[in-house]
Amino acid sequence: MLVAGIALTATFSCEKKKPTTDIIAPKPVREVKRGPQKMADINQDRSVDWVGNKYRVVVKRTADTSLPMAKDESNHQFYDNAITLKIIRTDGSEFFNRTFTKADFSQYIPEDYRANGALLGIVLDKADGDYLRFAASVGSPDVLSDQFIPLVMTIHRMGGVSITRDTQLDTGGADGSTTDEDEDGV
Repeated sequence: MLVAGIALTATFSCEKKKPTTDIIAPKPVREVKRGPQKMADINQDRSVDWVGNKYRVVVKRTADTSLPMAKDESNHQFYDNAITLKIIRTDGSEFFNRTFTKADFSQYIPEDYRANGALLGIVLDKADGDYLRFAASVGSPDVLSDQFIPLVMTIHRMGGVSITRDTQLDTGGADGSTTDEDEDGV
């Protein structure tokens, strides 16, 4: 039996193996040229009580292909945004209707944000006496980035617009005051 096993093994080992034509090599990775990207469109519709009346504040952000391109930290190109802000009275008439671009905020942001940043957003903050206060920002168009310049935009009850750089940290209490605990680690 042992001799039969050895003979069988010798027979199989003497067979010629067919050469394989399979060559294992990594598939070449084609670099995909990315075209300009766009940030997601945003539509917000909020109600606010202001100067004794109720108003609707409608904010619409869309990519605008006619504006110069913005770039993120990795040099990927994005379309910049245009943001339309409407303030509508209860009777449906428009109190305010204007489309903003990054150019409207250019004197309040550094040169690198003017050249490469995008208008990220305008959001209603609060009604404050004769003014509606909005938070606005210009920065990196990459949704994962935290690089931006915070701005404050106010609209007067007579329709005037004012823009400033936001220098207040949002770390205060409900009344805007800070405590010793808020100041720790600063």
